[in-house]
Parts: sequence; structure tokens; C-alpha cells
Amino acid sequence: MERLAVITATAVGVFFTLLLVSIFFSLNWGNLLNHLLSEEVIYSVKLSLVTSLISTAVVVPLSVLTAYALARFNFPLKRFLKVVLDLPMFFPELLIGLLLLLSVGKIKGIVFTPYAVVLAQICVSLPFAVKVLYTAFSQVDYRLESVARSLGYRPAETFFKVTLPLAKVGLLSAVVVVFARSFGAFGAVLVFAGGVYMKTETLPVGIFLNISYGNLERATVMGLILMLVSLLCLILFETFAGKWNRG
Repeated sequence: MERLAVITATAVGVFFTLLLVSIFFSLNWGNLLNHLLSEEVIYSVKLSLVTSLISTAVVVPLSVLTAYALARFNFPLKRFLKVVLDLPMFFPELLIGLLLLLSVGKIKGIVFTPYAVVLAQICVSLPFAVKVLYTAFSQVDYRLESVARSLGYRPAETFFKVTLPLAKVGLLSAVVVVFARSFGAFGAVLVFAGGVYMKTETLPVGIFLNISYGNLERATVMGLILMLVSLLCLILFETFAGKWNRG
């Protein structure tokens, strides 16, 4: 069994390694700089970065309060709320985009604009952030909060001075997850914000558009940027997750 498991793990690892390195062999290195400095690529990177940062700034406080409520308090429809927040993690992004289109698509000035990009990213990343933070808050010993309250701390002081610092690794992990999910969001963004060239063209959407145009070279360059950003997020997440586990 041990040999079979090791062989399987090695084969899977080799396969995915080949997938990852294939992009480096497909790049036209002589024309790489021209693509990187092209107006389209620069616009896509800026839009992805700005919208992801905005989405992260919105999602993190929302998910902190939501996760804390689910982890610490009993209230009506709590179980229902947990199901509602967990379910979108198992949805295809295209379905999330469709639901956004059906629910808020009639509001003028949102659909097929950068605002729609942000809203789609928020809906994609929020459930994951709540899940990470719910786990983090659940691991904080409630007795420490009780001691703080007995020493005269008000609920808000207890949360900010005791609970949140003890859950800081989970919080940092959630920030990375939210940014990564937002930066790489595709299906929901494509359906709700549209694949509008140089308007709602994030990096994932730009890859799709360029493949559709037959410009595989530029799509590959965009894919490389997306891969490097994802790698950075993975390194950060594993760093925080490692500290979390050791804690």
C-alpha cells in the first residue's frame, strides 16, 4: 500500500508539474516585454488589482463579524444561515454570476461595469472567508473571553483586544484567500460584468478573450502573470496556515 500511494502521489505531482512548466515553454520570450507593456495587459492587471483590493476591503470586515456571530452566538435561523453561506462554495462561478444577473441585474449602472466586477468578486470570495474565520474563532478558547469580561472589558473591547488577536493567523489567512479568489474570479465576472474589452477585462477574462480572438501568445502572458500572483498568495497562505497549525 505504501508503494502504491507513493507512486500515485509522484505520478500526480509529475503531471501537474508538467502542466505548470508548459507555460514557460509556450512563451515567446523575445516578445514577452512587448506584451507586458501593452495597453491591454496593463489595463487588465490594474483592474484585477484594484477590484481585488476593494473586494478584500469589503469582504474581510463582513466575514469577520459574520463568522464571529456563527461561532459564538445562538440566534434564529443560524443553521440555515450556515447552509446559505456554505452552499456558494460548491456552486460553479457561472451560477453565481447568473444569480447576480437575475437578482440585481435590473439596477442601472452596475451590470457590465467595473462595479459588477467587484460585486461578483465579493460573492465568490465571501463564503470562503467566513469558513476560514469561523474555524479560527471556534479555536479561540471562550474562557479567555470570559476572563476578560470578568476583568471589566466590554464586549467590543474583548473582541478587539482578546478574540481577534488570538485569531490573527486565521484573519491573515482569510485576507490572502479573499484576495486570491477575487483576483482569479472568472465565471461570475464574465456573466455579470461581461467580457468587455478594456472595460471589465480582468486578467482571467483577458485570457478568455484573447483565446477567443486566437491571440494565444498574449493569453499565455496573462496566464503567466496570474500564475505568479497565485503562487505568491499560496506562499503567504501556507506561511500563515503553518503558524496557525503550530499554534
